[in-house]
Amino acid sequence: MAFPARRRRAAAAARDSAARRRRVPMRLMLPSLVLVAMMAMLMVRGYVHSEILADHRVQPEASADKVPDEILDGGPVIDSRGGRSTSREVPDHRLVLTFDDGPDPVWTPKVLDVLKKHHAHAVFFVTGTMASRYPDLVQRMVDEGHEVGLHTFNHPDLSFQSKKRISWELSQNQLALAGAAGIRTSLFRPPYSSFADAMDDKSWPVTEYIGSLGYLTVVNNTDSEDWKKPGVEEIIRRATPKGGKGAIVLMHDSGGDRHQTVQALDRFLPELKSRGYEFENLTEALGAPSAHTPVTGLDLWKGKAWIFLVGAAENITGVLMVGLSVIGVLVISRFVLMLLLSALHARKVRRPGFSWGPPVTEPVSVLVPAYNEAKCIENTVRSLMASEHPIEVLVIDDGSSDGTALIVEAMGLPNVRVVRQHNAGKPAALNRGIANARHDLIVMMDGDTVFEPSTVRELVQPFGDPKVGAVAGNAKVGNRDSLIGAWQHIEYVMGFNLDRRMYDVLGCMPTIPGAVGAFRRSALERVGGMSDDTLAEDTDITMAMHRDNWKVVYAEKARAWTEAPESVQQLWSQRYRWSYGTMQAIWKHRRAVFERGPSGRFGRVGLPFVSLFMVLAPLLAPLIDVFLLYGVVFGPTQKTIVAWLGVLAVQAVCAAYAFRLDRERMTHLISLPLQQILYRQLMYVVLLQSWITALTGGRLRWQKLRRTGAVEAPGGPAPRQHTGSTNDRRPVA
Repeated sequence: MAFPARRRRAAAAARDSAARRRRVPMRLMLPSLVLVAMMAMLMVRGYVHSEILADHRVQPEASADKVPDEILDGGPVIDSRGGRSTSREVPDHRLVLTFDDGPDPVWTPKVLDVLKKHHAHAVFFVTGTMASRYPDLVQRMVDEGHEVGLHTFNHPDLSFQSKKRISWELSQNQLALAGAAGIRTSLFRPPYSSFADAMDDKSWPVTEYIGSLGYLTVVNNTDSEDWKKPGVEEIIRRATPKGGKGAIVLMHDSGGDRHQTVQALDRFLPELKSRGYEFENLTEALGAPSAHTPVTGLDLWKGKAWIFLVGAAENITGVLMVGLSVIGVLVISRFVLMLLLSALHARKVRRPGFSWGPPVTEPVSVLVPAYNEAKCIENTVRSLMASEHPIEVLVIDDGSSDGTALIVEAMGLPNVRVVRQHNAGKPAALNRGIANARHDLIVMMDGDTVFEPSTVRELVQPFGDPKVGAVAGNAKVGNRDSLIGAWQHIEYVMGFNLDRRMYDVLGCMPTIPGAVGAFRRSALERVGGMSDDTLAEDTDITMAMHRDNWKVVYAEKARAWTEAPESVQQLWSQRYRWSYGTMQAIWKHRRAVFERGPSGRFGRVGLPFVSLFMVLAPLLAPLIDVFLLYGVVFGPTQKTIVAWLGVLAVQAVCAAYAFRLDRERMTHLISLPLQQILYRQLMYVVLLQSWITALTGGRLRWQKLRRTGAVEAPGGPAPRQHTGSTNDRRPVA
């Protein structure tokens, strides 16, 4: 009996395991939901702005063989309900003013004001799109005694549409009315309609079908043609019926500038009233029951929900558009600044005879913190052995379990020492190295990085200026042969190193890369060494240097080749730590904004720049892609693509310039368009997850990346050296 129970438990465990495997990670689910919500809001907005599902075709005139004579020769109110084919005229000296295509937020209130001033009623044939966006105006129409009729939702020519689409246009229009004013209406005017005698074999079947749904079709028999803007006098002349007859007058309160309509209306109403005319809504003029019926229950709540959704979409997309404008300004500003200031930096450091001060020839201590770097550490140490500058090398083994320290000791290289400690993290390892270093200039590098022979020499030359406390080197991607490596290569050259030139000129370098950086020992001691307060200890120490009034500069010739992540998961882990750590560092050093001197300069220049360009701009940048996708699918596709290509061209120019400054081959820029489409999306999601972690008070742990040890300095590995001396390579406890 135990075996079936055991099998059931095993099956249940297997199902639970499968469920866990199928569960979408929160880091993917939440950003995906945010993007889906943004697209949904955009689509709702596009729907009520007639950008989605709009049909602007207009049917040419057709024959009228199938239209009943009583319709062609009848009045402007057509009743095709219950299979009837009848029409009615408006009684003499009665005028029914009708306004199409509204409500408009500018002109409809002006029209309503004039009508109220002269105690006149009218009929407003509203579209669902406008009624959804401006429900308060629909409510005002009803409150002031006017009638509201349907003019479809998206204003298509219904003779092109199926019965299903026609029903949908009307029901959506009614939904908007229910939400805006709590009513339904039985009045309908087809878009692009004219007089009754203009009914043809294309429009009559539509009129019959609409009648079967219970609507009166209202056309007109007096057209002011105000949409042509012929002048106030001409509008009045065309709107005035002949011989005291009654009429349904067509005007517009939307669709463009209607100031002539408003001015004409203000003269037309008192003038015709003085001739004995009355201005009433349609059912008043016909002596019929009101066209409005109240909506209650579920239909009312559906309408209110729709109006709320449209309002939310309008507000959210309005904010998104402001965000898009902000990101556009930030991106263009960053590109301009990078191009101008990096050119100034290159011109300064490359001019003949430039120097930071007296040549720096004193020995340097190179610290290599290493945790399970068995695959990389030999290449790293051997690259240092080819250095053109006198150095000592300290490999700080941070509790590695893969024999990293043993590999270094077995190499038997001079001036290389191994410092062992229990695993305490990179900042603690670097502080242990500083304590054991023999020299006053400290170079720090990662255990997966290799230096060129000239790197250390170039990196320490800025210390010829006694005001310089730290130097950032030129970190490059060594494993750039894969697609993801090529994308990171573009990012390093264009983003990081071009940025560092800009920040150098501005005097607010935010980060000395952990792969290649140098410090004065005295500067490190004054700020308390490396801190583990953040996950971006390199950014933290750089900001601390600024706040202690040290200059931080960029040495473009101090090149280091680092192993970039080779999988999406590894890249995610690295950038998640970087972005979250940068936020932590900004928050930690926020008081610099209120300080004086160089610290205050960094706080009021550097921190805003870092916040804008490294935190805010990347967070808002997905708006570019969301609006791009929307524009390609629903908007002006050609203009959208041209605009995107224009932005890409600007980026390509910046990237090409950055590659030229770094003397890199341009061939890797072939993957730039694909990087903009795919790679940036990953960076957006990473930054969004970092924001979520920060806002929720989460604590991110350091995550070790897997290495391959495939990166070597240009020219191949340094030659192996053997020596019988062991005095300089004994382990330090």
